[in-house]
Amino acid sequence: MQAQTIDEVILRLEEIIKDAEAREDRIGYFAALYNRVTIAVREGVRAGEFDDGPRMERLDVTFANRFLDAYDAWRAGQLPSRAWLKAFEVASSSRPVVLQHLLVGMNAHIALDLGVAAAQTCPGAALPALKDDFGRINDVLASLTPVVEAELGEDSPEFALLTHIMPAREQRIFGFGMDRARELAWGFACTLAPLPLHEQPALMAHRDHEVSLVADVIVGNGVLAHVLRHGERTDVAANIRALAAGEFTQTVTAAHLAGAAS
Repeated sequence: MQAQTIDEVILRLEEIIKDAEAREDRIGYFAALYNRVTIAVREGVRAGEFDDGPRMERLDVTFANRFLDAYDAWRAGQLPSRAWLKAFEVASSSRPVVLQHLLVGMNAHIALDLGVAAAQTCPGAALPALKDDFGRINDVLASLTPVVEAELGEDSPEFALLTHIMPAREQRIFGFGMDRARELAWGFACTLAPLPLHEQPALMAHRDHEVSLVADVIVGNGVLAHVLRHGERTDVAANIRALAAGEFTQTVTAAHLAGAAS
């Protein structure tokens, strides 16, 4: 059964986090971080930070159910969207670093699900009125990119050297703002919202295919992944707990950076 309120979304996410921690399932990384964001949205609704709190709750729940439905389908042996299929398959591998697991989930949820959820919440002529609140929820979603910006710190010499030696293409993929993905999500919502329901699935399938291709790039073994892998804790359950608490840390040393640069 789908969640009907933000509180129900949070309960479902907490169940997934607890189960992922017990099974050492890396999809718990995304679920842990996403739960923090959902809690922040709930507090924003309660504090009156959105133009239309009830509408924002409907958007948040519709958005979250896209992930919850995909997760339930995967666990039941059914096929979710291609983008989420990539994220769930990646979760079974220890090779990608935590940041890659987070980004591949964010890629599916923001680049595909967010636009769909906005169009479903405010179809047709109702969508333009959502734009300001859509921007506000995107400010919250920006906190889904904590690892390099917050844990390394942009002003650290290690971070400065890392961004210097990273290829430009990798900087764009791991650019941590995902600003472009959020912009595209609004554009996709504007494309979907005016259309009759029967015309939407074909566009959604095409977008799903494009997003799944981005996932392949995200999980590549580039410079950033190579560097972060050396300073990363391999205890999946501990990483999930740290992400859930906002205490995840990433260690990068000069030796690792020198090896990447050579």
